[in-house]
Amino acid sequence: MFTIDAHLDLGMNAMEWNRDLRASLTEINGREKGMTDKPDRGNATISFDELRKGDVGLVVATQIARYVAPDNPLPGWHSPQQAWAQTQAQLAWYKEMEEAGEMVQVNDLTSLETQVSYWKDTTDKKKMIGYILSLEGADSIVSVDYLERAYRYGLRAIGPAHYGPGRYANGTDATGEMKQNGLDLLKKMEELNIILDATHLCDDAFWQAMDHFNGHVWASHNNCRSLVNHNRQFSDDMIKVLIERGAVIGAAMDAWMIVPDWVRGKSTPKNMDCNLEKVIDHVDHICQLAGNTLHVGIGSDLDGAFGTEQCPDDIETIADLNKIPSLLQKRGYSKTDISNMMHGNWLRFLRNAWK
Repeated sequence: MFTIDAHLDLGMNAMEWNRDLRASLTEINGREKGMTDKPDRGNATISFDELRKGDVGLVVATQIARYVAPDNPLPGWHSPQQAWAQTQAQLAWYKEMEEAGEMVQVNDLTSLETQVSYWKDTTDKKKMIGYILSLEGADSIVSVDYLERAYRYGLRAIGPAHYGPGRYANGTDATGEMKQNGLDLLKKMEELNIILDATHLCDDAFWQAMDHFNGHVWASHNNCRSLVNHNRQFSDDMIKVLIERGAVIGAAMDAWMIVPDWVRGKSTPKNMDCNLEKVIDHVDHICQLAGNTLHVGIGSDLDGAFGTEQCPDDIETIADLNKIPSLLQKRGYSKTDISNMMHGNWLRFLRNAWK
């Protein structure tokens, strides 16, 4: 089934992990054999061929680069300008993939409808994968004035925060409301019709953003706090507000967000019984809160600094997302419901945002 994945760090994988996504997954993982610089080496799940096998014809693909202050222990860049330059390297890679015929940018209603029709009607085994450009964490926006430049090159969604304290908003494991520059960022995003990605906003910033931002909101990759109690997840009250705002929430495939009590570096998907059924528990919880299937989708975050060592044990490659429809059917969801969740809800959201 045609699938939209609303969160993939493809540019990061290419430029920081040095993965050539045009190669086969076997080749990508083979080149990483014995490497230990990152925890997921040799465990990648994504290549262009695997996306095509999984019928994943449209993705929300990120730029990502964190600024870290001297007292911030997280990895990142020591100035906003360096972070900006890193995102521009990722942008250059996306453009190279367009030149190579692997990808095509989707940034308005016309290009959206063109990609959907193209993916449906083209029989070529090497279809171009559509991508919508998103920024995960706004630290690299040197000043709010840079937003217009970013919009011109195709940026269509921004998550103001990532992990820890940020220049514009605080994220996962941090607290505190946005300061004036964060509110200015929201105002400029609204002016440019850039989608607000509520993912990773700390609770304080989340509620503040809901009060100050009147544009379109989604959550590209988030699960449910009532099932896994951590501030990275959304509480039921947060989910209800997003539903009221017409948001779609993408189900994330990072194991520690799927099952409780995950211990990084010790737990395994198999011994924690972490599988796609557990992901569907989160999807089902949101559907129950909404009373319908109109506010959930896929936002896998696969290869988002983790691989098969920390994703559902029935996922070997991203093509395994095509196991989800049959699992949803077994839960009693109709063909229409399943179509909504695999692609229809994201399409409806984008058609409304870009009309």
